[in-house]
Amino acid sequence: MHEVIFSERAPAPIGPYSQAVRAGDELFCSGQIPLDPATGEIVPGDVAAQTRQVLANLLAVLGAAQLGVAEVVKTSIFLIDMNDFASVNAEYERVFGSSKPARSTVAVAALPRGARVEIDAIARRASKAG
Repeated sequence: MHEVIFSERAPAPIGPYSQAVRAGDELFCSGQIPLDPATGEIVPGDVAAQTRQVLANLLAVLGAAQLGVAEVVKTSIFLIDMNDFASVNAEYERVFGSSKPARSTVAVAALPRGARVEIDAIARRASKAG
């Protein structure tokens, strides 16, 4: 069994998928692109602005599952231009700080809606001490 997670503070899915799915103690977050949840449009600005929106969307989904960056164990970053790596990395570090999940970063030919960056995540609820 799994549970679908949805946040109104993140953009609604633009295809046949869920924002996130919880399976046991694990949360699998679909990739977020820099859509403004209010307008459904890509946020204006450079890749840093897009990354800030992507991370805000991801945090909203995590929050709907009552999780935060400390519970994120793996992320994947998709870029259309590896020259954007430093800018994306700086925004990512502002959010994740000392929490350093495992991560992959890959260049892709294109992303939905012309986005420059997409990030997905896997999180795990910490075990409760007995």
